[in-house]
Amino acid sequence: MDMNEILKQALQLSPAERLQLIEILTESLDKPDEKIEQIWNEEAEKRYEALKTQRIKTIPLNEIIHTRKAPH
Repeated sequence: MDMNEILKQALQLSPAERLQLIEILTESLDKPDEKIEQIWNEEAEKRYEALKTQRIKTIPLNEIIHTRKAPH
């Protein structure tokens, strides 16, 4: 069944059923990609370890704001 056929059938549903379908489809899009989540978790751990062991330096927000040049 192709998307046009699914759409045709979905449009025959009652407004309440279409809303329920929309909610189900939207929820299915909100699920995080587990691979991407794992990659970000690993990166966060690496950055945290680097911070703890002082391999990286932090910059205070105040310093960033004041050294930022205003657009011309």
